[in-house]
Amino acid sequence: MTKQHINHIHLIVKDHSVSGEEFELVENSEYGFLETKPQPSSDKLSEYYKSQDYISHTDSKRNLFEKVYHLVRSLSLKKKLNLINSFSSESKTLLDVGCGTGDFLQTALKNKWQVSGIEPNVQAREIANKKTNNAVFEIEQLLKFQASSFDVITLWHVLEHLPNLEDHMAVFKKLLKPNGTLIIAVPNYKSYDAKFYKEFWAAYDVPRHLWHFNKDSVSKLISSFKFKVVKVKPMWFDSFYVSMLSEKYKSGAMNPIKGIWVGLLSNFTALSSKEASSLIYVIKNS
Repeated sequence: MTKQHINHIHLIVKDHSVSGEEFELVENSEYGFLETKPQPSSDKLSEYYKSQDYISHTDSKRNLFEKVYHLVRSLSLKKKLNLINSFSSESKTLLDVGCGTGDFLQTALKNKWQVSGIEPNVQAREIANKKTNNAVFEIEQLLKFQASSFDVITLWHVLEHLPNLEDHMAVFKKLLKPNGTLIIAVPNYKSYDAKFYKEFWAAYDVPRHLWHFNKDSVSKLISSFKFKVVKVKPMWFDSFYVSMLSEKYKSGAMNPIKGIWVGLLSNFTALSSKEASSLIYVIKNS
């Protein structure tokens, strides 16, 4: 961050999936989100993604978690498409940042969108390019697109991964058309399941997740770039997957029944609190 407004340590969280290292979650008093400390340097960050269990970089379905993930992903594709269709113009230009293996881009392409994607992981990018006629690029391409190129830019559980957060927000501002739509989906650390599992909450996913958001922090961040949140939508399925994985981290064993129960409780609580496990922010360029 360009300004250092740091407050207290919120939690100490372990990297359960790759390194076993511990990281601090420190509150940023300027925006209100939590920062992972220490953050790995840019040349070392990729090491924390080198796991067969990093699910967004593979199409494999080896176990219960992967099968649940891919089931939820397939169910959510139509909802995502309906959402971007509601904001499309005649040109229908879409940029999906952190597109993984390209299923969302493939769905949009089949529905007459002009698609581009960004995916840093080589393996995932190769898979995505086979689905999208080579429309997916390395992250350096972000700086090569022309200004005002896209009607819609989407980041599905990606913003929390991006280093140099303010620099990336400035790039999205530049690439979006004047009345374009930015769609950001991120975990919500104010949700019931986050509070229930605390340091075992799987959506902290340190140090791959560099930032940890709530509604207020997203609003503060995007307003500093003259964006405006026009709608916030829950991602109901996320609570189940995240709770099941959190239960594994907490107990050391698979306990899908309890994970599903906590997911249900989280969604039920969110009906009144509006604090779902993950939230989609629909943001307009103003």
